Formats: sequence, C-alpha cells, structure tokens
Amino acid sequence: MSGVQTIPVDDGEDGVRVDRWFKNHYPGLAHVRLQKLLRSGQVRVNGKRVKSNTRLEKGQQLRIPPLAKEKVKDKAAAPKTSKADFRDLRARVIHKDDDIIVIDKPAGLAVQGGSGIRKHLDAMLDALCFEAPERPRLVHRLDKDTSGVLVLARNPVAARTLTAAFREKKIRKAYWAVVVGLPETEEGMINLDLAKMSGRGGERVVIGSPDGKKAQTYFRILDHAGQKAAWVLFEPLTGRTHQLRVHAVALGTPIFGDGKYGGREAFLDGGEISGQLHLHARAMIIPQAKGRVLEVTAPLPEHFTNTFKALGFNEKLEQELFRDFNEIA
Repeated sequence: MSGVQTIPVDDGEDGVRVDRWFKNHYPGLAHVRLQKLLRSGQVRVNGKRVKSNTRLEKGQQLRIPPLAKEKVKDKAAAPKTSKADFRDLRARVIHKDDDIIVIDKPAGLAVQGGSGIRKHLDAMLDALCFEAPERPRLVHRLDKDTSGVLVLARNPVAARTLTAAFREKKIRKAYWAVVVGLPETEEGMINLDLAKMSGRGGERVVIGSPDGKKAQTYFRILDHAGQKAAWVLFEPLTGRTHQLRVHAVALGTPIFGDGKYGGREAFLDGGEISGQLHLHARAMIIPQAKGRVLEVTAPLPEHFTNTFKALGFNEKLEQELFRDFNEIA
C-alpha cells in the first residue's frame, strides 16, 4: 500500500479483537510488527490509540498506516489444506446447522498460526464451508494440545451472537482431565486470579500477581486410581489463558502430560500411558433462540481411551456432565 488508509468496521467484525482483525485482513503481518504499530500510535480506532485486545465495534474507523508489500502476504500464501486434511476435518464435524459448526478438534492441531506453526485450523476452514457462501469463523480457542469441542460461526450474525455469549459467560463448558495425584476434596470451586508473565521460557500464566484477573473453576472427581491419578471434570466459569492447567497445579494435581506447568510431577512412571496432555473439551451447552439449548459432546481421543483402560476408568460411568454447583464453596 502506498499511503494511510481508513477502513470501517463492518457488520461481521463487531466484537472482533484488533489483533484478530489484522490477522484476517493482513495474514502476513507479524505479531511483533503489529505490536510496534499499536504502541507507536500508527494504528488507531476513531483517532484513539488501542491495544491488541481491544474489541472493535461496527462503524468504527481504523487508521491503517502504510505497510510494505513484503510485510503483507496474500491469503493465498497461507498453508494449503491437503485432501487428507480436508477429509479428516470434515469427518470431525459433530454438529452442523445454518449458523454453527461444531468440530472435535484433534490434540496437536493449533487453532491459529504463530511462530514456527505452519499447519493450523484457521488455514483449513475452507474445508468446512459446505453450502455456505463464506468460510466459518473462529469464536473461541483451544490450546494446541487440548482436544475436543470447538465451535465455529457460519455467518456474521452467528459470529456476533456466539462471541457475545462467550464473553458474557452464557455458554457452559465441561472438560475432562486426567490429573496426577488425587485432589483433597471430591468437588469444589477454585478462585485464584491469573496473570500472564513473560520470561526466558516464553509466556506463562501465574497465580499471585497484582495484575491477576479473576479466574474461577468448578471441579469434581469422577474416578480415581488410588492416590496415583484421578479423572476430573473441570468447568471453567471464566476463560483465562491456561486456566485449567494452572488451577490443576494449584490443587496439587497437575494435568497429566502438562510439563509446562507441572514439570516432572505431571508424568507417571512406566511407558504404558502416553505423555500427551490429558485435557479434553468434552461438552458444551450453547443457548439458542426461543429458549432452546444445544448440547454437544466430543468423543475421547485415542490417548485418553488408552489411559482410561490402563487406569481402570470407565467413561460410561459419568452420565451427568453438567449440574448445579452454585452452593459449592
């Protein structure tokens, strides 16, 4: 581009974060470069400085500075989806209607691109257009190594509605995890603020920082193998980065395979259990029009079923994923 541009926020971008807007429009613009543009005030919204997590509103005007062509790659340069990836992704659809697609995201697939990530879901979404005129849109995230329920919006109106529902905590999410050790209580509520910190090992989420934000997680033990390991249901009431992983460590029972936060204590001796992260987005309840709700459930991935077999857990034992926990302290 040769000069400064002013671009309006359209209907389908209401509620979208600034960094996501740039990812959609300028997929080749590096995150570090965008941060510099934001800090220097070269990117503005309605004439005001903004941060990468600022959410846009319909009708706002974005000031876009001149961007060198070599910094802005065409979307065609994004990683191509192979025929095998295309078939596998479609086979993972567990619900589809006019507004929503729900997939069972495999462990190991990143939701978005980043440093060193060439294969990610965001670059593969054309495979899920089906009869719709546009590709579906991401409205929430799962960690790369977390498997399970991931919701996509099929049109701008659905994207706005779902984004607001996640933001307003109207959507309930149930995760299954295998943790190392046994929590002291059968069920309870974890109330520990979380904050992101940068260091030599990259970004980490920590407890006890004065910059921490409210984070709440309900948990319930579903089964256990003595004191060795437990099968735990987690329901996050807030949506902080790595919330369940950090809260599990705070319980004294790190999620199995989570070396980032649990270190060596996040693994069991012996080679019969996979060292993959054992965190699975099992189910979600999504409110819909006229008081209806959509409940979707993702089957367990292979490494989970193998671990359940090794530890003697039976997934059929748990029939009630969601229940009232308002009186839990």
